[in-house]
Amino acid sequence: MDSDNSRYANVNLLDLVGEIYTLCKDQHGCRYLQKKLEEGDAENIRLIFEETNPHMIELMTDPFGNYLCQKLLEHANDDQRTVLIRAAAPSMVKIALNQHGTRALQKMIEFISTPEQIQVITEALRYDVVPLIQDLNGNHVIQKCLNHLSPEDAQFIFDAVGTSCVIVGTHRHGCCVLQRCIDHASGHQKGQLVHYITMNAFTLVQDPFGNYVVQYILDLGEPTFSQPLAQSFLGNVAALSRQKFSSNVIEKSIRTGDEVTRRALIDEIMNPVDLEKLLRDSYANYVVQTAMDYADPETKARLIDNIRPILQSIRHTPYGRRISSKIQDYDNQLNGMPGSVSPPAVMSPGQHNATPFRTSRSNTVTSYTSTNSPVGHQVGGYGAATMGSPNAHNRHHGSINTMLAQPLQQQTNGNGNGNGFGYQQFGHASQGSQSSNMGHY
Repeated sequence: MDSDNSRYANVNLLDLVGEIYTLCKDQHGCRYLQKKLEEGDAENIRLIFEETNPHMIELMTDPFGNYLCQKLLEHANDDQRTVLIRAAAPSMVKIALNQHGTRALQKMIEFISTPEQIQVITEALRYDVVPLIQDLNGNHVIQKCLNHLSPEDAQFIFDAVGTSCVIVGTHRHGCCVLQRCIDHASGHQKGQLVHYITMNAFTLVQDPFGNYVVQYILDLGEPTFSQPLAQSFLGNVAALSRQKFSSNVIEKSIRTGDEVTRRALIDEIMNPVDLEKLLRDSYANYVVQTAMDYADPETKARLIDNIRPILQSIRHTPYGRRISSKIQDYDNQLNGMPGSVSPPAVMSPGQHNATPFRTSRSNTVTSYTSTNSPVGHQVGGYGAATMGSPNAHNRHHGSINTMLAQPLQQQTNGNGNGNGFGYQQFGHASQGSQSSNMGHY
C-alpha cells in the first residue's frame, strides 16, 4: 500500500500526459489526480480535463473514475464544465441509474451555473422523469434537480409528476419525491400538483405509500388545499375508515379540517348501522374516537347519543373500554364532576404533533437496506421509511420519517473497503456529515 502511494509522491503531472485517462480508473492514480485538481493550478486542471472529457460517460460510472469526475466538475471553469455536461448528455439517464454515476451526476447538477448547462441537463432528463423517480439511484438525481433548479427550470419534473401522480405517489421512492415537488413548486405549480392529487385522492389514501402524500398536504395548513381534499372523501367516509391506510387520512382530515368539513365527515359515521360496524372495526374505531375528541359540542353530543345504545355490546372489547371511558369523562364534565379533559375541538397547526394520539397501530412502510444505495439520511416527513412494516401497525402520528436524496460522506479512508452505502434506520439518529469531495480514492 505504501509503495503504491509513494509511486506518485514526486511525479510531475506533465510526465503522465497520455496516461491520465488510465490513471482515473486506478485507485491510487485517481487519488493523485484529485490532489492535483485540489491544488487549483489551471494548467493541471486543463491537462486532466483534456484527457478525460472524451471518456466522461465511462468515467462517471466507474468505481474510481466517478470521484475524479466529481472533483473535476468542482474545479473546472464554466466553459470546461459545459463541455463535460455535453459529453455526458447522450447517456445521462444511464448514468443516473448507475450506483456510481448517480453520485457524479448529482455533483454535476450541483455545479451547473449557466442557462446553457441547465438546458442540456433538463433536455437529457425530460422524457424519463417517472422511470428515474422509481429507481433506487435515479430518484436522487431528480431530487437534486429540485434542490438546485429554479421552479421554472424544474417545470418538466412537475409536469411529469402531476400527470402520473398515482404511479409516482404509490411508489416507495415516488411518494417522497412527490412531497419534495410540493415543497419546491411555486404557488401556481403547487396548486396544480395538489389539484392532481385531490382528483386521485381516493386511490392514493388506500395505498401504503400514497396515503402519506395526502397526509402531507393536509399538514400544510393551507385551507385552499386541505378543504377540497378532505371534502373529496365525503360519500366514502365509513368505507375509508375501515381501511388500514385510509383510516389514518380520515382521522387527520377530522383533526385538521375546518368546522364545516369536520362536521360533514363526522355526520357520515353517525348512521347507527354503520356506527356499530365502525366501533367493532380494528381501524375505524380510532376514527370514531378521533371524532369524539374533535367534534364541535353539538355534533359530539349527537355522536355520543348514537353510541350509547351500542356501548353495552362493545364494552368488554379493548376499543369499547376506551370509548366507554371517553363517554364517562364527557358525562362527568357535563355534570361538573372532575374528569379527563378531551383534546381541543379546534387545533392550531402547532398542536398537531403535541396532542397524544394512539400508539397501538402503524401504517408505516417496511424498512429496507441496500448495500448499493447512494444515500443514508435522517429526515422528517412522511414516506418510505422505517418504524415497522405495513403489517406491524405500531404507528405514532408525527413520527414518520422519509428517505431523501442527500448523499452521506462516502469512503473517506481511501482504501476502497468502506461500504457505507445502505439506508439507515432513520429514527432520531444524527445525520451523517457530507464531504464536498464525496470521498477520496
